[in-house]
Amino acid sequence: MRPIDLLNGRLKLRHLVLVVAVADEGSVLRAAEHLRLAQPAVTRSLREVEHVLGVELFTRGPRGMTPTLFGEAFIEHARAVLAELRRAGERISGLADGAVGTVTIGTLLAGSNVLLPRAIATLKKARPGVTVIVQEATFDAQVPRLLEGEIDLILGRLNPIGDLRGLRQLTLYAEPVLLVARRDHPARSQPDLRLRDLIDYPWVLPLEQTALRQELEQIFRSEGLALPSNLVECTSILTVRTLVHDADMIAALPELVARTDSELAPLPIPLEPVRRQVGVTLPDRRPLTPSARLMLDHLRAQAAELTAQTEPTD
Repeated sequence: MRPIDLLNGRLKLRHLVLVVAVADEGSVLRAAEHLRLAQPAVTRSLREVEHVLGVELFTRGPRGMTPTLFGEAFIEHARAVLAELRRAGERISGLADGAVGTVTIGTLLAGSNVLLPRAIATLKKARPGVTVIVQEATFDAQVPRLLEGEIDLILGRLNPIGDLRGLRQLTLYAEPVLLVARRDHPARSQPDLRLRDLIDYPWVLPLEQTALRQELEQIFRSEGLALPSNLVECTSILTVRTLVHDADMIAALPELVARTDSELAPLPIPLEPVRRQVGVTLPDRRPLTPSARLMLDHLRAQAAELTAQTEPTD
């Protein structure tokens, strides 16, 4: 017998549904009632599928319709196909409402310590089927991946996008950047501490290509100072915190990072020129996936809570 081509369009999905219904109900009449079809229509469709296959799928007997050897084989595959289609429908529905899916976030220093973990926690509580991927890098490194669709959004201090096309930004909250050191740092014993008094200590600064680094350099220049010669460049929050904890290093950190670490404390050096806006950078022309939209909703909600918690009360 020649191989049967079931992908030539002659076999229809309704044929699979009908054959499985006849097998489950045990008769054409009951299958017709189950499918809410006329009995002649079911009989005709059963003959069609048997003609396509070139074999009989059922035999009639006193107990109704009994699958033949060919029928048992075909019914097994028909059930598998229908089950896969049902799962496909469930998956598409889940993706559409955000019940399942993946969201990839490119994160910068600001927002990664408090806001992002809180938003992920609430998202996962509401939609445990959503997978969240967090990737840390500089803004310049994240933008091409955002435009190419490898990541869904960038979270952190809002860097200038200038002439970059295809991007838009949403502000979530305002957060100052503070100079911090460990609580027993020797510079704290000096009265009237100024920026120039910190030059000889080791520093941890962001990478040169970051906006925060450029803003800090401007502050040093405005004070007539060169950058510290004893310098580490790093954007990893864990590495920065460990270096500050374990040495006399000074770092510039977002306020929420600094104030949620009991071993760190701000230094009395204002950084007013540094921009404070924390938010998300998004693709302007590509719609967000349902999972990414949910992530953005949770980021907004948690940002609102953080703002309410940090606002001064009368």
